[in-house]
Amino acid sequence: MNTQQQNPLYPIFLKLHQLEMLIVGAGEVGLEKMSFILKSSPDANITIVAPEIREEITELIQGKDNVTVIQKPFEVSDLDGKDLVIAATNIPDLNKEVQAAAKAKGLLVNVADTPALCDFYLGSIVTRGNLKVAISTNGKSPTFAKRFRQVLEATLPEDTAELLNNLKQIRDRLTGDFSEKVKQLNAITADLLK
Repeated sequence: MNTQQQNPLYPIFLKLHQLEMLIVGAGEVGLEKMSFILKSSPDANITIVAPEIREEITELIQGKDNVTVIQKPFEVSDLDGKDLVIAATNIPDLNKEVQAAAKAKGLLVNVADTPALCDFYLGSIVTRGNLKVAISTNGKSPTFAKRFRQVLEATLPEDTAELLNNLKQIRDRLTGDFSEKVKQLNAITADLLK
């Protein structure tokens, strides 16, 4: 076993309120994906397509104008105008069909519980105000990612938002070129490591 193996994924933070996401499936898996996304990005633009919709999903999206539910079977035309797709049904053949259709249109797709068919993963996330930390195990152990998230949630102080706001005000007042500003901010934040 190669103990030096590196996670090749590159983390990015998407502005889901500016993108269009399609989730195919509104059962247990769809509910899990929807809950995770809306917890981290409450204003995400999401369309859900499924022949049956769990009651918990209906409750979760109540009053959310940014989420649309279309109760019908998936059709390739459901991908029109979408940027990201999540195949979250409990039917592997349907998930593969969604993935193939999305790839044919050049869309990024996540297929629940099928890492080999995914362009991206939904990692564990810790949020403290404007601080957001994403955790990935490259699909190896979502349980570890969840536990590590819990460690970070217990460790990071609740007043992190205030700290970031204060640091932004300091940064806005700094003078000099980029490297000088970095040097000054490094000196100010060095105490965080003590």
